[in-house]
Amino acid sequence: MADEKEPKAAKKAKKAVPEAPEAPTVTLPTPHEIREAKKAELVSMSEKFGLETEGKVDDLRKRLLAYVEKREAKAAASKEPPAAPEEKPAKPEKAEKKPRGEAKRKEKKPAKRAKKKEAKEEEEEEKAKEPHEPRQKPKLSPDLRRLLALRASKAAQRPKFRRQEWFRYKRFGDEWRKPQGGQSKLRRHFGYRWNLPSIGYRGPREVRGFHPSGFQEVLIHNPRELEGLDPDRQAVRIAHAVGARKRGLIERACDDKGLRVLNRMVTE
Repeated sequence: MADEKEPKAAKKAKKAVPEAPEAPTVTLPTPHEIREAKKAELVSMSEKFGLETEGKVDDLRKRLLAYVEKREAKAAASKEPPAAPEEKPAKPEKAEKKPRGEAKRKEKKPAKRAKKKEAKEEEEEEKAKEPHEPRQKPKLSPDLRRLLALRASKAAQRPKFRRQEWFRYKRFGDEWRKPQGGQSKLRRHFGYRWNLPSIGYRGPREVRGFHPSGFQEVLIHNPRELEGLDPDRQAVRIAHAVGARKRGLIERACDDKGLRVLNRMVTE
């Protein structure tokens, strides 16, 4: 019938609004991965983080490294450091018992060292107080002085003579050896080779064999050989094969005669 009311439509149940999905956490690449990545991978990383994709590989790496550092700094700042637990007061450690003898020994050591230092200082002061004895010098004529100066200047200009092919083999030393080869360019005095030892490099004959101080050296083996030496012109050089006992005798005899010893025995 028309008067009959139409049944009301059943109300639709309201659906709950679905919650928005959580944004996926973006994993940042490590600096090692950025350095090892190629250009295509660097471009994709830059697009992922919204950075510029233009430029060379080095520019892309710099941008990505700076971006990663900033993100890590922000993450570290957001996290508050946890409260540090209260530290318990440390128990005092028990002092180790040392034997009685060690303490006494340690007390004695500094005293001994101080005494040694004082003794050394006293010796140095005594040496400083002693007057300085200059070395004996020869009495030379003006001609000999001029020749010694000429010899020194020639020695300064003299080159260092080395054997042939000294630079090629390790077993060769720097000492001079005369070249003997038939085809040797050094023996044949070719111009692009260095000079050989020749008579023009020698010093004046009058001062040949003299000591740099100006004394004429005389080799001595026993005290008897000191007779007839002139202390103003000649100096003594003791042979290396002479023993300590005889060397002492020779040195004492030289002191008595006023002769200078060029190689005195070291007593200290």
